[in-house]
Amino acid sequence: MRIIALRTLKAFINRSPAYADARDPLMAWYRHVSDADWAAPADVKRDIGSASILKDGRVVFNIAGNKYRVVAWINYPYRVLYVRFVGTHRQYDAIDAQNI
Repeated sequence: MRIIALRTLKAFINRSPAYADARDPLMAWYRHVSDADWAAPADVKRDIGSASILKDGRVVFNIAGNKYRVVAWINYPYRVLYVRFVGTHRQYDAIDAQNI
């Protein structure tokens, strides 16, 4: 999968020293997804069982034992994942993951 954008992940990590513990889990997630070849939502679920599949290509990934969340939109035919949100579980609860 091609991930757009690594810059979003790095910006979150560097936003606050409180998020420094997210660096290793987010980079591990990035490497895992970069190596993936998902053609459908079922492929995501089979590969990452804790992922939540939403409507219209949206997927929520739990990072670092559900301490952080990544919301992504996946264009399956082109194998491209767009990072739409990175944040803490509390920050995630304050957004509408379907529309961000």
